[in-house]
Amino acid sequence: MTVDRMIFGRPLRSVAFDVAVSGLVALLAVAWISGEPGGWIATLVGVVMAAVLLFRRTHPSAVAAAVAALALVQVAVGWGPLAYDIGVLIALYSVAKYANRLRYGIGAGLVAAVGVVLAALQVRGPAPWWSSALWLGSVTGAVWLVGLNVRTRRLYVLSLEERAATLEREREAEARAAVAEERTRIARELHDVVAHTMAVMIVQADGVRFTIDRNPAIAQEAAKVVGDTGRQALEEMRRLVGVLREPADAAGPDGVLSAEPAHRRPALVGLPDLLDHFRAAGLAVTCATSGEPTVLPPGLELTVYRVVQESLTNTLKHAGVGASIELVFDWSPAAVVVRAVDDGRGRSLVRPAPSGGHGLVGMRERVGVYDGSLTAGPTSAGGWRVEARLPLPSAPDTEEAPP
Repeated sequence: MTVDRMIFGRPLRSVAFDVAVSGLVALLAVAWISGEPGGWIATLVGVVMAAVLLFRRTHPSAVAAAVAALALVQVAVGWGPLAYDIGVLIALYSVAKYANRLRYGIGAGLVAAVGVVLAALQVRGPAPWWSSALWLGSVTGAVWLVGLNVRTRRLYVLSLEERAATLEREREAEARAAVAEERTRIARELHDVVAHTMAVMIVQADGVRFTIDRNPAIAQEAAKVVGDTGRQALEEMRRLVGVLREPADAAGPDGVLSAEPAHRRPALVGLPDLLDHFRAAGLAVTCATSGEPTVLPPGLELTVYRVVQESLTNTLKHAGVGASIELVFDWSPAAVVVRAVDDGRGRSLVRPAPSGGHGLVGMRERVGVYDGSLTAGPTSAGGWRVEARLPLPSAPDTEEAPP
């Protein structure tokens, strides 16, 4: 790839070309100094015209006006068309190609048409003046049309370059947004996978500390729960890492990103095991269902599962061992409502599990994906209430397969 050197803020090649063009016009002005009318004064006009053409790219309209004025002086004194009048065509081409507004090029073309008529009137020869006007007009019109065509192509190329630059900026913005979304998704999945198991392990480990001397059997059972929970967390972490290594498997059949493979993703059929897990950790969990349950898309089913899991985890962390929590699933043709209400009357942990503050945020994000709503807050009895409402698709059992 070659890079043009810059001079006066312009590429060296364009500057060299403009110098060559101006030099040609100046050479024509000097070459016929003795044979053309006007003598050295006409030559001076030609040299000035050549010098003005040096700025034809940066100031095309001003250059065209200056060259037209010099040509008008030439016509006014009766010198007729001279060899260096090719500078007029160069200025006309430049204003048609480089002017900021097309109307400047059109105006220059009209002025050139008037100049052609005046110049043709001064042509001496056997042919009538209108034949000279026709010839000069054809040449001038062709130059103007070439300049206009090159201008159109130049603007088209510039528009394509601008469009490409805009698309590149949009791709970069989309990539940054995708990275941010992926980081949020990974953080949410890590929280869902690890937080509840860590909370259970902390509760059981504290229980082992206080019962190992007084009741070894209970301590052994608590230690078993700690081990089983840790192994479960490790297995789920392996699943998450495996999916992150294979991004193609991260999207579920409903198009929603998920950190578990479809055949091992938590589902509502696994809720009894989840509830038993928290009962073993010391929560008094009751579950009730109203309405007729329906089949949910995998992503929506995972969201319901995670809302229940997070609600139980928060109860264990904040209400403590021995707290009671009531889960209610309210099914209707339009939506499923998940309600979790605890009494907040458990035994506080000696060293409470730290809260990262991402649980409710993660639930809101999951529910928001499906245009649902989530409310959470304290109850008048001193406990905590979480309620998530998730609209149901019109035909959940006819879910389309991904393309």
